[in-house]
Amino acid sequence: MGFAMARNLARAGFEVRAWNRSADKARPLTEDGAMLAVTPADAARDADVVLTMLADADAVLAAMDGAHGALAAMDEDAVWLQMSTIGEAGTAECERVAAERGVTFLDSPVLGATQIAEHGKLVVLASGPDSARALVQPLFDVVGKKTIWLGDAGAGTALKLVANSWVLAVVEAGAEVIALAEGLGLQAEAFLDAIEGGALDLPYLRMKAALMARREFEPSFRLSLAAKDAALIEQAAAQHQLDLPLFSVVARRLEQGIAAHGDKDFSATYLTSSARRRPA
Repeated sequence: MGFAMARNLARAGFEVRAWNRSADKARPLTEDGAMLAVTPADAARDADVVLTMLADADAVLAAMDGAHGALAAMDEDAVWLQMSTIGEAGTAECERVAAERGVTFLDSPVLGATQIAEHGKLVVLASGPDSARALVQPLFDVVGKKTIWLGDAGAGTALKLVANSWVLAVVEAGAEVIALAEGLGLQAEAFLDAIEGGALDLPYLRMKAALMARREFEPSFRLSLAAKDAALIEQAAAQHQLDLPLFSVVARRLEQGIAAHGDKDFSATYLTSSARRRPA
């Protein structure tokens, strides 16, 4: 996701300095004019905007506030644009360390998978000070097809958790539906034909169910990351004293699939259900 966003920004004419924990993965960005940085601090020095897109809160905080972190190198008028999915606690901690350094912080996670990021069609869930809008909106216009401004920092993460809860619930439910259909001796296509054109016919469900039926799990959103996001949703529900048992079940099921299928697309959660009906 971060690679696709950085490439689109470089191709759009922005001066991009990129840092990645695995330098080899970022090296192809040089073909589009980006410069590779040795440390996060090197990437952030003299930058107007420092954009983080990493796997989790620990990775973001290590890059920004750890050894050779970007925050120490940022100018006073620079903006930290945090676009990773890191949950409420992670976002609050990022906002805290930004405030300690006197850096403006925007919480702006995105909706969309890797292929959508490649085409610059993400939906940006932006939140933070109005004073930073003019600076970051041109970046949002390159990486996304739509920006939703939501108010104070933290609101973007809240909406991302809500949206992801729907995505994860749909895919886990679809996985169990396909496993049930096949367990009863039916083809997955029979189920898809039955709901075609009706109110229950969701394009996203149809797409993921077809992948499950074909056992095609090229990752657009890795199962390991989906499990991480499910845990963030569960944590948010507990923090706000919400009784949402479905998301606890989804979180446990995705976690069960990590060992065997963590690097596959998260629709591979289907394999965890289908494996349980096979004889030992």
